[in-house]
Amino acid sequence: MVTTAYTVAFEGVEARPVEVQCAITAGVPGFAIVGLPDKAVSEARERVRAALTGMSIAMPSKRITVNLSPADLPKEGSHFDLPIALALLAALDILPTEDVSRTMALGELALDGTLVRVPGALPAAMTAAEEDRTLLCPRACGPEAAWVGNARVIAANTLTEVVRHYAGDAVISPATPGEVIGTTDHPDLLDVKGQERAKRALEISAAGRHHMILVGAHGSGKSMLAERMASILPPLTALEALETSMVQSVAGELRGAGISRQRPFRRLHHTASMAAITGGGRGAKPGEVSLAHNGVLFLDELPEFPRAVLETLRQPIESGSIAVSRANAHVTYPCRFLLVAAANPCKCGHLTDPASACSRAPVCGEDYMGRISGPLMDRIDLRIEVPPVPFMDLDMPAPTESSADVARRVSSARQIQAQRFGSTVKLRTNADAEGRMLDEIAPLDAECRALLLKAAERFGLSARGYHRILRVARTVADLDGSADIRRPHLAEALSYRLIAPREA
Repeated sequence: MVTTAYTVAFEGVEARPVEVQCAITAGVPGFAIVGLPDKAVSEARERVRAALTGMSIAMPSKRITVNLSPADLPKEGSHFDLPIALALLAALDILPTEDVSRTMALGELALDGTLVRVPGALPAAMTAAEEDRTLLCPRACGPEAAWVGNARVIAANTLTEVVRHYAGDAVISPATPGEVIGTTDHPDLLDVKGQERAKRALEISAAGRHHMILVGAHGSGKSMLAERMASILPPLTALEALETSMVQSVAGELRGAGISRQRPFRRLHHTASMAAITGGGRGAKPGEVSLAHNGVLFLDELPEFPRAVLETLRQPIESGSIAVSRANAHVTYPCRFLLVAAANPCKCGHLTDPASACSRAPVCGEDYMGRISGPLMDRIDLRIEVPPVPFMDLDMPAPTESSADVARRVSSARQIQAQRFGSTVKLRTNADAEGRMLDEIAPLDAECRALLLKAAERFGLSARGYHRILRVARTVADLDGSADIRRPHLAEALSYRLIAPREA
């Protein structure tokens, strides 16, 4: 007789159902796992054997074969331990076959039978709900999986608890969702003296999810400003929180008991590899661009990143998703992030100070910023000069406008956009609008159109740059509470676009 249990295999943030078949037949004693398992899955037989031995369950002196179907789907990870154990216990007539077949399980087994936390419980719960099965997982994964409202989730500490549950001796209570983790304290804009133009650009960037770059001498406050972006962004919506948590769950970073409503803020060093940023490695795990989904990706010292790494950002910026293609895996992850970059104007950082600039100025600035390709720079909406702060400004009292004040305006602008786009999943902010939708939301009167056409001809704007200026102007109008884009709104959007970084 062949017994079956069910589990999942992960392809990106999707969890595909996998049927775990177990057969005990006559023949040379052995324990084989087939169905394209990786090393961690193949080693499950030793962990299962030790866990059953610890429960005083003897392994039969027969041939045990476990097949993971579909056989052509790669199986990776230690979460196959628990479903393999369930299928084997059902084949030994220790667990009811019907109950096991109605269960979708995932979990790693310690040698003493303890169930160890594994990544991916949240997408696995969604698949279990779609398949109308009960999800069985380790106790540590229960609060995470229970966030899927229509899923039945039971979470156990040990394999012994699972056996007693199915035997009816000690039924495990359904898991309850973890607490909603609100936003934590972030650095406040009250700490930033001066730099009013940069603060305004932060507000526009946050309101419409427009990518921005801050260019200025070292010590002018570029990183300080960028780190305060998180303090003015609105909390994640329920849908955004679920999307973000699924990526974090697959990556194994959802360690807490609850779902966070705080937007991710990922800060990268320029030594980060391409696989770390875009995703890859063992199992084609999500990279930093995906972990920043619905949040902020901050790249400090942008020209110092390898050219090949920077060029990989071009497609994700446009599409909001990234395909990780490897020899044994091809998966797609979401990555709708807000890019915030910072850069010095030149290698030494003194390009704007004739007394301190090197002898190669201004050529050194052109060479340094030339490390950022034109196509990538064309995708950045706001280009902000961050000049050194005068010492007189440092002695002034702290600003009166806090991050909370700016956040209220950003939230109001986001609400306007939410009403504008309705329930369209792919359109959430002005930065997402394109084609006919952009024409509908950002119509220009004759005066504005003449100004934009003149600027496009004078500065040689690309078609992408033309449309990005329209999106920024729409956001400026939303912050102003205006239904129409007027000349001041368009002029401000143009001013952020036409500053060449090497002139900063």
